[in-house]
Amino acid sequence: MRTLISSAFISLDGVVEGPGGEPGYRNSGWTFKDVEFLAEAFEIKGREQEEATAILMGRTSYEAFSPMWPDMEDFAGYKAMPKYVVSTTLTESDLVSNWGETTILRSVDEVAALKETEGGSIIAHGSASLNQALSDAGLIDRYHLLVYPLLLGAGKRLFSATDKDTQKLKLVEHEAYANGLQKNVFDVVR
Repeated sequence: MRTLISSAFISLDGVVEGPGGEPGYRNSGWTFKDVEFLAEAFEIKGREQEEATAILMGRTSYEAFSPMWPDMEDFAGYKAMPKYVVSTTLTESDLVSNWGETTILRSVDEVAALKETEGGSIIAHGSASLNQALSDAGLIDRYHLLVYPLLLGAGKRLFSATDKDTQKLKLVEHEAYANGLQKNVFDVVR
């Protein structure tokens, strides 16, 4: 079974919406506007590109990433990887042509089937609604969280408010940086 990793920039109060400056969000760009950049805090992002064998996104994140990431040097490692977009509305004609193989999945059940295939880890970037659905379905195996020392208040959160049983996590890697950022890597305990 493949490992599904949720990777997120997250505020201390759980907000993941609009970290990179995407338009239309109250606190858009909070990852670079409000916290000093320290390159060493982002080591895990390079490691994700080296270790992952596929990318998983929801429609909104795909629409935000696909116009920029294919041509960005920082994300060159993702270009050749298969990409999976979970959407009930996206069509093949909505996909960009310069970012390699992209498959549209229509449900969380199709993500569960993808996890059963041969191959290495799958990295899920952004995608608040998708992450909530994947977590609620018990499909996430690991979290890579870069926690920002900010309380944003409004915005989509990484974790759902669904009334469900406690899910235990095991901290397997962590580091704190001079700018207040924290790296927390958790495995989901089954």
